[in-house]
Amino acid sequence: MKIYRKIFLLLFAGAVSLGAAAQVETGGVVRKRSGRDKKKTEKTVGVTDRMQSFYEKKNTHDADLSYMREIYRDLDLTKAENTPLYYPEDVIDGRENLLRVILGAVIDGRIPAYEYLDGREIFTDQYKVKVGEMLDRFGIYYTEAKGSTAKNPKYHIEEADMPTGQVLNYSIIEKWEFDRRSNRMKTRVEAICPVMKRAGDFGGEAKYPMFWVKFDALRPFLAHQYVFVNDDNNIPQYSLDDYFTLGMYEGEIYKTRNLKNLSMAQMYPDEDMRKQAQDSIDNRLRNYGKNLWVPTREEYLAQKEKEEELAKSIASGDTIPGRTMVAESKTVKKSSARTRKRTSTAKKAKARKVKSSSSNQPNSSATKSVRRRKR
Repeated sequence: MKIYRKIFLLLFAGAVSLGAAAQVETGGVVRKRSGRDKKKTEKTVGVTDRMQSFYEKKNTHDADLSYMREIYRDLDLTKAENTPLYYPEDVIDGRENLLRVILGAVIDGRIPAYEYLDGREIFTDQYKVKVGEMLDRFGIYYTEAKGSTAKNPKYHIEEADMPTGQVLNYSIIEKWEFDRRSNRMKTRVEAICPVMKRAGDFGGEAKYPMFWVKFDALRPFLAHQYVFVNDDNNIPQYSLDDYFTLGMYEGEIYKTRNLKNLSMAQMYPDEDMRKQAQDSIDNRLRNYGKNLWVPTREEYLAQKEKEEELAKSIASGDTIPGRTMVAESKTVKKSSARTRKRTSTAKKAKARKVKSSSSNQPNSSATKSVRRRKR
């Protein structure tokens, strides 16, 4: 009995010590991870439902909207403002460009892709893209990845087969909404579409839109990719998510949502008229909120005074009305000071000259001396 009792006590003590070690191990003690732990974390690390819900934005209720417009923009990656979307071309220190982030999330089945319908986009399950067929259509070589099933297919694209150099444009859908509850014009990107550039059938280059991905579904992946905004600062301070939400990109309007589903090129064949219409739409959207406010009496009088001054300057022949004359006024002051200095110096010299000449000439009113006059 004593032997069994000792064995039981030893087993109990061992179990208690193992539990204590496990508590200490999970209680914040730093330890080296094994290969098995790394594999577990690699499988579990990703975009969770909680992260996805954090980046999702609820649509503004229709009762709170007084104005809404959808704008299609073309982002040309050859422009300096849009180069953060293209570089780095290869994976460097874990940093990837926008195409790698989008394709990686789509081929792994983590976010859905939708058909490009040219102005009539519908983001429902009916219009989801079959990834394998899409890759075949654009001639992108791939292999099936591990864990791929018929219900959840996954694909793998080799580094040499990634079409980074062919995607030189992106199309985005912007939504401009004026919320009467907050009295603010809100701008958000709704979807992004990579556009592939290839040689056309009849010469030249042709653009082939690939698919749409919803921006809210893509945001958790973009938030982990930091980019250089310019060459002056080599610290990547902004993520790709910041790049889009802060509107750092530059893109011209190539289409607006309209009844006839016409592009800007179809509505305005002349290039100058099309550019004027694009600028007009941009200015109207950016100044929509400002035009809703009624100015106060002081603001109205100040604006009227500015307009009167502008009209007077134009009537007087000023070719650049409203310009500031700071540098010129300083020059005028300096030149006037020099002129006054020269004038005072000339007056003093003239006075000295007059004084010396008057001292040399005899005084006509004085009586001449006759003592030393020769006889």
